[in-house]
Amino acid sequence: MNIRKDIKVEGKHGRPVTIDSYHIKSNERLPLIILAHGFKGFKDWGHWELIAKSFATAGFFFVKFNFSYNGTTTDAPTEFGDLEAFGQNNYTKELSDIDTVLEWLYTNNDGQCDLDNVSLIGHSRGGGVSIIKAGNDQRIHQLITWASVEKLGFASYHPAMLKEWKEKGVWYILNGRTKQQMPLYYQLHEDVLTNKDFLDVEKTSRDFEKPWLLIHGREDKAVSLDAAHALKKWNPSIRMEIIEGANHVFGGRHPYISDELPEHSRQLVALTIDFLRKK
Repeated sequence: MNIRKDIKVEGKHGRPVTIDSYHIKSNERLPLIILAHGFKGFKDWGHWELIAKSFATAGFFFVKFNFSYNGTTTDAPTEFGDLEAFGQNNYTKELSDIDTVLEWLYTNNDGQCDLDNVSLIGHSRGGGVSIIKAGNDQRIHQLITWASVEKLGFASYHPAMLKEWKEKGVWYILNGRTKQQMPLYYQLHEDVLTNKDFLDVEKTSRDFEKPWLLIHGREDKAVSLDAAHALKKWNPSIRMEIIEGANHVFGGRHPYISDELPEHSRQLVALTIDFLRKK
C-alpha cells in the first residue's frame, strides 16, 4: 500500500493543512474519498488510520487531513498544542481548507486518483461543513455524513450565553479527554452571522441533488439521532442508515491500540463502500 503521511500544504489563512493519502497500486485511476474530521478532532485520532487503510484496500484513494486551525501543530499532530489557533477557527476557514486539499490533489495524486469521482465524508461537525461544501462545489460528486450535526454554530445559542460571549470575547469549553479548557473566540459566531445564508445547513440540504449517504449511531450521545432525522426530513432522497448500538465515534477511542476495527466501524465502512459502489 502506498501511504504518504503529514504532507504540509500552505492553507489560505496562514497555517498549513496537513494531509495523509492511502492507496494500492492500480492500472486504473481510483475513486477519491476525502475525510473531514469533526470538532476537537484531528486526522490521526483513534481509529481513523485503520479506516483509511480499509478504504484503500477496497480500491479507493483515501485522503484525511487536519483543518489548519484545529489546534494541533505539525510538530505534534495528535496534541492540542496551539489553543490560540483552535480559538480562531471558523467554518469559512474549514471550507477553505477543503479547497486546499482538492487543489493539492489535482497535481499530487501519483496519477492514481480519479478526480471525476470524488466523495467527501464529514464526521460530526465536519459533516455540517461537508454538506455546505458538497452542495456548492461541482468537484465533489458524492457526500457521506457520519454522525453529522444538522446546523452550524457552537452549542445551543441562547441570549444569555451570547451576551456573555460577546462581552468577554471568548468562551471556554472543556475537553473531556485532555482536560484542557479550549477557547472559542467570538469571531466564530461572527462568521456564522456574516455568512448566515451560505452556512445554512437546512437550506443546502433541501436543495442538495447529489448522492448522499447518512450514517448515524443509535446510541450517539454527542449528536442526537434527531439531527439525522432532521436532515432526512429536509431531503427525503438521502439514504439513511442507523447502526444499532453505535456511539458517536462508532466504537473508536483515542488512543486506539487494536489492529482491528470495532464492529460498529466495520459496519460503517461496509455501508459506505456499498453506497459508493451502487451509486
